[in-house]
Amino acid sequence: MNHPEMARPGEAMARCPLLLIDDNVDNLKLLERMLEWAGYANTRSCTSAREGLELLDTFHPDLIILDLMMPVMDGYAFLEKVREHACEESFLPILVFTADLTPEARTRALELGAADFLTKPGDALEIQLRIRNFLRMGRMHSELRDQNRQLEVKVKQRTEHLEIARREAVETLANTCEYRDDDSGAHARRVGDLSAGIAAELGLEPDAVEAIRLAAPLHDLGKIALPDSILFKPGKLTDEEYAVVKRHPGVGAALLRGKTSPLLQLAREISLYHHERWDGTGYDEGLAGEQIPRSARIVAVADAFDVMTHGRPYRKAQSRQDVLNEMDALAGTQFEPAAVAALHAYLDALERAERIAA
Repeated sequence: MNHPEMARPGEAMARCPLLLIDDNVDNLKLLERMLEWAGYANTRSCTSAREGLELLDTFHPDLIILDLMMPVMDGYAFLEKVREHACEESFLPILVFTADLTPEARTRALELGAADFLTKPGDALEIQLRIRNFLRMGRMHSELRDQNRQLEVKVKQRTEHLEIARREAVETLANTCEYRDDDSGAHARRVGDLSAGIAAELGLEPDAVEAIRLAAPLHDLGKIALPDSILFKPGKLTDEEYAVVKRHPGVGAALLRGKTSPLLQLAREISLYHHERWDGTGYDEGLAGEQIPRSARIVAVADAFDVMTHGRPYRKAQSRQDVLNEMDALAGTQFEPAAVAALHAYLDALERAERIAA
């Protein structure tokens, strides 16, 4: 193997770890001298493929020069093992350097993941050029991978910022209408939290639970169109006034129509159907049972519980137990029985958590 003159690698490339695997010690010494002469200062050698596999986790080579014909584990088996454990982001070129000149050996090695194929005894300049080219490719691959990671971080940050802005917009919208109905604005937040608790007890996925938490506060968005004389009337509503109140689900749905955000689409579904009844006697559309979207069935229970326990101008607040008794009696007619049972389970869990915290 002759040593023609060639520009030496830069400092960074000279430090790249190179792994040489060959059962012939003389071949290894020849490669080591050639690489040392070429300016590479970080090489490791081993005489078995098994030892080479062990070095992958400790030496972390940037390039491997591999012989094929070795005892116990040959180069083909080594290539298979490396391919099995390689991750998608990894770039580890393996340069096969063998005395086997058959086309079958070349084809099989390349099929198993070898980056290139050279035959012994080889030309020193060609080997150096291949090594340098692969190390440059590795450096570019690493730079591209780092750039992609930085881009992913930026995209994630922007997505998170957009999600925060979207949530704040939804919360502001919910509070806007709730301040007309509840001067503390807390009803909307309580219904959101309670709906999420019921949804979790019913076994919904965490993402769905969080979506309901955020969308549920918009259930009464349509009340923004109700006149104060009806909204704050302390006594019983007339039939005409009640007919006006019954328009608010449709008004809320109309305000949210055509929105592309999945969160606002869910809010529209809740707004339109949260006054449907399990027995089909509710409004707007008279849906019954599982015809009613699950989100609306959940919010119907949460909304009713919160209204009854906190009161409104037209009805006084009741004790939690009285409300639960009333809702149990209405399970199967006004409310979905499973949602009422989930309400019990969620409230029981809250009480246990409060006792432990105390």
